[in-house]
Amino acid sequence: MRADVLRVPPVALPIAPASAVRHAAYVRITHWMHTAGFIGLVVSGTAILLAHPRLYWGETGAWDVPPLINLPLPLVLGHSGWGRYLHFLSAWVCVLAGLVYVIAGVASRHLQRELIPRRSDVALARLGQVAAEHLRRRFVVDDAREYNVIQRLAYVSVVLVLFPLAIASGLAMSPAIASVAPLLVNTFGGQQSARTIHFFAAAALVLFLIVHVTMVVRAGFVRRMRAMIVGTVD
Repeated sequence: MRADVLRVPPVALPIAPASAVRHAAYVRITHWMHTAGFIGLVVSGTAILLAHPRLYWGETGAWDVPPLINLPLPLVLGHSGWGRYLHFLSAWVCVLAGLVYVIAGVASRHLQRELIPRRSDVALARLGQVAAEHLRRRFVVDDAREYNVIQRLAYVSVVLVLFPLAIASGLAMSPAIASVAPLLVNTFGGQQSARTIHFFAAAALVLFLIVHVTMVVRAGFVRRMRAMIVGTVD
């Protein structure tokens, strides 16, 4: 018998897929900094709001002044002191994380490539198509490398509009900032107007957070969390 007859053909062994980078280190670090800071802002902001659950427009507001909006919230006194300290600290955590994220995102072209919507994506037909897919719950469950146009618009609105608006209106409520930069306060129409705008900007951010967490759960919570913690997906 010839020796080559006994040769066993090589068996092709399956190759495990390599891990792919999903989020850069600065994205993950600033994401969790924002998470911690935003939780502190919501908790402390709620305590501050419960101490005076009324919104005004203009420069002044008090119990004897008719409010613009009387929020249906219980009046709880005694928590605004620690709430203001925690609110101030949490706000600066978010500001620091936001600055790092934007500067690094522009330098690495992350914002331009992955968040800024392309011109072709903002066409009404394309927006309608993506919105219809979301309404039909056709969620992408794999680890796509691109955000769709609705995700891009949502993230850009949060990063470049809502968070800066919340920070600017929050600074306009500070008496120290008002004395140094009265133009900022005048831009919002007064300190109480800034407080009202601040409330609605914060409410929009909370709504975004609820939708964001819901979408993460629907699209695969474990895989998405792993990607945001270690940065890679299998």
